[in-house]
Amino acid sequence: MNRLIGLVLLLSTSVSQAASFNTLDALDQAQFVKFSENVAAAIQYKGVTPPEPLGILGFDVGLSVSYTTIETDAIFDLASEGDFDVAGIALPRLTVHKGLPFGIDVGASVSAAPGTDIRVLGAEIRYAILEGNVALPAVGVRASGTVLQGVDELDMQNIGVDISVSKGFLMLTPYAGLGVVRTTATPVDTETLAEETLSQTKMFAGLNVNLALLNLTLEADKTGDHSSGSLKVGFRF
Repeated sequence: MNRLIGLVLLLSTSVSQAASFNTLDALDQAQFVKFSENVAAAIQYKGVTPPEPLGILGFDVGLSVSYTTIETDAIFDLASEGDFDVAGIALPRLTVHKGLPFGIDVGASVSAAPGTDIRVLGAEIRYAILEGNVALPAVGVRASGTVLQGVDELDMQNIGVDISVSKGFLMLTPYAGLGVVRTTATPVDTETLAEETLSQTKMFAGLNVNLALLNLTLEADKTGDHSSGSLKVGFRF
């Protein structure tokens, strides 16, 4: 357990990212769109959990880290005055999910990118269309949202809707889903850029491994043209 938590912490701090996005006015509008799509893909809600409902007594608490690739290095260089010189955005995250009656789960997350001014708050609500059993998979629909904080020159909010399916086999629960992420990106204190409303398709798949005292989840995500990988360790019961 301690080794796995240590691995998550190591992954979250191993990428040396030291940057502040304080030169957005160096971008033109097309570059701002690409930049915003990439940042949105990194900070959009990643619950890293299968759609099986937890039940009224259930909890899922975990520490995760996601890593999202940067598709256009030159744009991030311009937006950060050349300081953001890594290949992706690493985002450690603390997530808590709670089961409620009638197949409803709620969740919340808080995250921060080491060495940057990126801070993110997120929340979700999920409803199990099918709760799943020995013969049938679980199917859930989710609405989620995140808010970017700490970046003085950019306001960003994401709203996501997705549907996912999972089927447990002993301790293993593979899952996959499809959805859309809608983003509002508003530049602050610049006269050269305008607000953008963006929409990106989201596809994701993962594997949850429940070892009684430990829960491990791996998830791959592709939002628009941007790929992410996530690892979470914690407790699910």
